[in-house]
Amino acid sequence: MAAQCIIGLDLAGLDKNPSGIAAIKNADVQAKLVFLDGEILDFLEKNNPIIVAIDAPLSEPKKGYSRNTEREMLKQGYKVFPPFFMHMRQLTLRAIELNKKIQKTYKTIEVHPTSSRKALQILPPKEWPTIQQTFIEIGLKGELQTRSFASHELDAITAALTAKLYLEKQTEQIGDEQEGYRIVPKREHWSQIKI
Repeated sequence: MAAQCIIGLDLAGLDKNPSGIAAIKNADVQAKLVFLDGEILDFLEKNNPIIVAIDAPLSEPKKGYSRNTEREMLKQGYKVFPPFFMHMRQLTLRAIELNKKIQKTYKTIEVHPTSSRKALQILPPKEWPTIQQTFIEIGLKGELQTRSFASHELDAITAALTAKLYLEKQTEQIGDEQEGYRIVPKREHWSQIKI
């Protein structure tokens, strides 16, 4: 039986800036930086994932700047920006349009890697070499063991890991049906994760 693929995408607001994309098959990780929507869609087609976790708002607020998911996450101690807050607006609009294309073929979920790492106690928050080493200790392998990953790639891996936990029913959904949910791992120490 072929390994099922899970993909995480750390989307940039503008296609001139790098987005990170990562695929996890079994425990093997492949990640890269991409720019254009076409590159993202090509990566998905090549890897045929069972799920794609996107680090960007995938819906607009019904009114105002933020959705219920942002309000609830802030209450739970997760620092997130509203979809229509300054620079987030471009990201939100790009993500919604790209998600329409992706959803024609693949299941998608909305995630927030910084919050995922907080839930899993992967600390410190922006110490990227430490985060990469933690992923190796969790049991992820492949390129992780041979080169230093960019922050966007590590966010994409975090997104994919969140999707893996989602499939294993180890996450919670924060938000509502009207404005959308964000998927966050259940709070536990990363050492409890089985890859």
